[in-house]
Amino acid sequence: MNRHAPLAAERALRAAPPHALPAALTDVLRTHCAARSVEILLADYGLAVLQPVSAPEPTEAAVPLAGTPEGRAFGAQEPFAEAAGDEGVRLHLPVSVRGDRIGVLSVALPGEPAPEEVRDLTEIAEMLGHHLLVADRDTDRYLRARRRNRLTLAAEVQWGLLPGRACARPEYALGAQLEPAYDIHGDNFDWSAAARDLTLTVTNGMGQGIEAALLTSLTVNALRNARRAGVPLADQAMLADQAVYARYRGEQYVSVLLMRFDLATGAAEVVEAGSPRVYRLRGSAVDRIDFEAQSPLGMFEDTPYVPQPFEVRSGDRLLIVSDGVYATASPGGETYGERALARAVLATRLLPAADVPRAILGELPGHRVLPEAEDDALVMCLDWL
Repeated sequence: MNRHAPLAAERALRAAPPHALPAALTDVLRTHCAARSVEILLADYGLAVLQPVSAPEPTEAAVPLAGTPEGRAFGAQEPFAEAAGDEGVRLHLPVSVRGDRIGVLSVALPGEPAPEEVRDLTEIAEMLGHHLLVADRDTDRYLRARRRNRLTLAAEVQWGLLPGRACARPEYALGAQLEPAYDIHGDNFDWSAAARDLTLTVTNGMGQGIEAALLTSLTVNALRNARRAGVPLADQAMLADQAVYARYRGEQYVSVLLMRFDLATGAAEVVEAGSPRVYRLRGSAVDRIDFEAQSPLGMFEDTPYVPQPFEVRSGDRLLIVSDGVYATASPGGETYGERALARAVLATRLLPAADVPRAILGELPGHRVLPEAEDDALVMCLDWL
């Protein structure tokens, strides 16, 4: 393998038109790494399969995340090699950006790669992730490749608002997921990290379909506008409340949980305005954290909001869930509730934060009455490191 491969890949990806990243990368890997085949697979919205970008219909060649070599590389976020018959060895490399898992780069090589070759290809896969995110601004190719089904219009609005599905820094690791992924209505999440603090937002707009999505979109953008203006947390809630009330005059409103953490100390302030709940895993104990409930945004005119103090310690895990999780009803009328959530938090305690939301959401279909969800479900996991 040519040691100049990472540099050549970077130059090729920079020069390629946004829709042509796969072809540009394939040319580099064939020339510098003797690659026999190259495939880029992207995780679908529901985090169930990896879909190849090159296939005319990605769903027809989708690779399950569970029980496959590609899925193993994606889940562990480590390179994984498998024998590939006449092609030699197929190396699967995670494609991610700052903890946000995008997909897998699969490269067939003539023989077992040396450690330095694996290192270089891992660097190229990470490089690819950054270029894919930038390319999404200018082409629909990769967004379409991620779709196992058609998104509803409401879901299109909601996924377009998201910052990503995972994020990692030395101080914390984050993961979040929405369900039903292709038909989400009013649930959403947001985060933003600065040099000294991390802000998290979980939003649940009332209603169904596009009306719920538009309500949530207004709220998320109002909160971002206030946050980016540098105003305090309580004032962010107040300004977003005014924006929603001005539009809907109290007929529609939004449940919101706002949290801001000091990255150096773990000291936090919280505004709880509605239904999202917080559970904390500390050691082996799972506790629901109750905050003073305040009015949902947009319910009344000129509502004052007061932040509450909170603190996280190194090793804490916070789980934030919407009512579509804890209020899911079983055939016997029992809600998913406190005990089931506590068991789920303990059962997933060894998983990384990015994997926890999907694991917990995966339990809901076995609990609820109907095969399809009647309400949106959102899970966010924060590991404080």
